[in-house]
Amino acid sequence: MKTICVLKNPIQKYAWGSHTFLAELMGRPSPTQEPEAELWMGAHSKAPSTVETVDKAESLLDLIARYPQDILGEKTAAAYNCRLPYLFKVLALGRALSIQAHPNLDQARKGFQKENRQGLPLDAADRNYRDDNHKPELISALTPFWALNGFREIPDMLLCLKKVCSAALKQEIHKLEQTSDGPGLKGFIARLLTMEIEAVREVLAEALLHAEKLQSQNPIFEWMVRLHEMYPGDIGVLFPAILNLVRLEPGQAMYLPAGQFHAYLDGMGIELMANSDNVLRGGLTPKHVDVPALLEVLEFKEQPLEIIELQPGQACEKVYHTPAREFELSVIEPSSGKPYVSAAERSAEILLVTSGKVVVSDDAAGGTTFTLSSGMSAVVPAAVESCRISGNGTVYKAAIPS
Repeated sequence: MKTICVLKNPIQKYAWGSHTFLAELMGRPSPTQEPEAELWMGAHSKAPSTVETVDKAESLLDLIARYPQDILGEKTAAAYNCRLPYLFKVLALGRALSIQAHPNLDQARKGFQKENRQGLPLDAADRNYRDDNHKPELISALTPFWALNGFREIPDMLLCLKKVCSAALKQEIHKLEQTSDGPGLKGFIARLLTMEIEAVREVLAEALLHAEKLQSQNPIFEWMVRLHEMYPGDIGVLFPAILNLVRLEPGQAMYLPAGQFHAYLDGMGIELMANSDNVLRGGLTPKHVDVPALLEVLEFKEQPLEIIELQPGQACEKVYHTPAREFELSVIEPSSGKPYVSAAERSAEILLVTSGKVVVSDDAAGGTTFTLSSGMSAVVPAAVESCRISGNGTVYKAAIPS
């Protein structure tokens, strides 16, 4: 496979998804009957993209298995065992999704093997590990985007908690004040996530009573009230006081390494991650929660919040820089008379148009040319000599760092 090809991508219809955003992005009737949460672009075994050619459609996963060096390039094929190392998504939140963390590579491999030995089907509701890969990720906002990301500084955490549940959490707060380090934080989180139902009700009753009075003063308390409306009785309602609350403006991004506790609360975004679907949840979900497994992967340390801005790249392109070795996200905005031209040496790239219309072409003699509009995507194999993008539109590009 040595030509640029248009992709057809699966949509995950999770309960927290939007009824409008993905449909409007892709020019389909809106609102949709079912919630649409994630558009997946890539070659994950759960839901690979399909490559559409003149005569047939074929899974990108199968094509990479057949033509690994053509699609991935020799170096990437060797480095990642002939697998596309990233998964590219559009997220569309109709409501907040779970507080969660992802394992590192060693944890993922051991967890996946353990659950295989236990005979758990890959689609089992109580399975934690769907594959053997880690899942560092980057989220870039398409609209104003609210999220929780990483533990607050412990003094700030204690101050917030005392304002809303100083009585019901008196003992837990006191213990955290006495041992305000990693082990102390781990113990505090473990106690919260393993509380009996009656204790959770008592904590939330007090917290909501105060949060409702304070919500006009601080979005931390406003989000506690909103999360209670979405997930009544869930201890995750407290976590805007425990994790960093952030609002990304369109174009801003955040990086989430393995082990970082986080949740996406509201908005639409582009997500790029290592090719994995491993999630360990802690709250704000009706799905499986495995507290001991979650505590094993979490990094219990204060996390200063870091916003990533786009940095200049080559002509027409700006890049989000992260420590990830499996992926790199950039934004391409060609204009009249100023096309984007790719580097000659690169690995497999996936292009997604989020606005306008662009022409994507292979610069080689007799190469393919496609017109892509909003919501459409294409894969550019490593074997393509050079990719040219012209027109007026915005294109998000998933790639592997050189």
